[in-house]
Amino acid sequence: MPYKNSLKHIAIPTIIAISILTGVLVHKYFFQTKHIVQGQASEISKVDELLRKITIDYVDHVDYDSLQEVALPKILKNLDPHSSYIPAKLKEEVDAPMQGAFDGIGVQFNIRKDTVMVIKPIVGGPSEKVGILGGDRIVKVNDTIIAGIKISTREVMRRLKGKRGTKVKVSIKRRGTDELLDFIVIRDKIPLYSVDISYMINANTGYIKVHNFSRNTYGEFMQAANKLKAMGMKNLVIDLRGNGGGIMESAIRMADEFLDPGKLIVYTQGNNRRKREYRASGQTFLKNIDVAILMDEWSASASEIFAGALQDNDVGTIVGRRSFGKGLVQEPYYFKDGSELRLTVARYYTPTGRSIQKPYVNGDEDSYREDITQRYLNGEFMEQDSIQFADSLKFTTPGGKIVYGGGGIMPDVFVPVDTTAGSDFLYSIRRKGYMYSFAYDYTDKNRQELSGYDDYKKVRQFLQKDNIFKKFLAFAAKKGIKPKGDDLKKSREVIEIQVEGLVVRNIIGDDGFYPIIHEIDNTLEKALESFK
Repeated sequence: MPYKNSLKHIAIPTIIAISILTGVLVHKYFFQTKHIVQGQASEISKVDELLRKITIDYVDHVDYDSLQEVALPKILKNLDPHSSYIPAKLKEEVDAPMQGAFDGIGVQFNIRKDTVMVIKPIVGGPSEKVGILGGDRIVKVNDTIIAGIKISTREVMRRLKGKRGTKVKVSIKRRGTDELLDFIVIRDKIPLYSVDISYMINANTGYIKVHNFSRNTYGEFMQAANKLKAMGMKNLVIDLRGNGGGIMESAIRMADEFLDPGKLIVYTQGNNRRKREYRASGQTFLKNIDVAILMDEWSASASEIFAGALQDNDVGTIVGRRSFGKGLVQEPYYFKDGSELRLTVARYYTPTGRSIQKPYVNGDEDSYREDITQRYLNGEFMEQDSIQFADSLKFTTPGGKIVYGGGGIMPDVFVPVDTTAGSDFLYSIRRKGYMYSFAYDYTDKNRQELSGYDDYKKVRQFLQKDNIFKKFLAFAAKKGIKPKGDDLKKSREVIEIQVEGLVVRNIIGDDGFYPIIHEIDNTLEKALESFK
């Protein structure tokens, strides 16, 4: 099953041993097909004999298991940018976003000034059930102090996570109380949702934000679509900006809802994998809904499968900027110790035959990752004409539309990065994260009053009455950053809306954040225009 990938690197203890072991592992783990084993049996035996000799007689102690952990990622680095090795100790952490759930206590938290601060407990989760609140500071976990020690987010998660049904003692400092409050939390299955929000933007148009593709994405998406359709939805905006992909099958099932029976959605093919086609089954629940898909340079993999399927079948409109360009299929192989290899075995192709995978050089991961930076420097974020494709990468859809392969999905409607509101003041406060810091501090100080509102519009009225923008300027000034010249003339609206949105998110969540932030979303505006 295809996965979104990331490479994990471990320090090298012994260069000589790694070199030897790399050769062993290449043969032992990647080339043991029946044909190769028969053809090279003597060589494999010789390498095994050499390993035994090193284990017995090498001048220094060599830990075989440790060297495997070092060598495997180095082997894969010389293949392609997305083949990867997941050590057993990281498997659960890496898998959680794809599985759609993990075992834990169910809180969203931030670390500020060496203090673990609860943003809010997950609704219906174990922390909410025992009375942990937004704004609480976690001081101890199982009587071990975690405040004031520069603890990492990963370490906090390690301490709070655990098997479902196990207990953990959490000691809380709450505003207005002098003593620590102790809570015994019984860990449970905590859902990770891939649909951030779904709501009606206007009387006819629904909006669904999908931030990744997990096992649960299709079900979440259909639940949202059903709700919006019952509210009178005729048009639908699907926001895949920043969606790095995930499980391919979820994207295929989503695309199926828009296409006639038998229509090709995607196909995969590799040197050792026969061509495999995925076609629409005839669900067509959303076939008569006019759809626009929002994409940007961080939309990848399964996002590109979904967008490419609709674009190549002349369904809907792609709005935004060229997507990432990840068109390689990974297949899992599980080792006995619980670790996993995710090996690229095929490429996927859109219905017209496009390969979306952008070019890469084996072993040169750095230039591959820096491709987005190069696009920016080449002007691709500002001008559509800056993007050049060879004629060999040109394809035509059944409806006569020209589309391109060889590096991401090109939108039907290009929307440049909006720089009209940019100013030195805006860039400075963004760079230092001051809007987030202020929003959290403000929420913390006013939480009791703000928590009385269950509608984002009412929270916003409170913020505007309290002159929150003026208070933010004072906050930034204390940090040494003040607007100059026409900074506020350019950037005031953007700053004001973002600060209000972040405070609302701390109280109500994404259901309040997105309707506010969408007021300054040019890409969404272009999508709405496409329906006209």
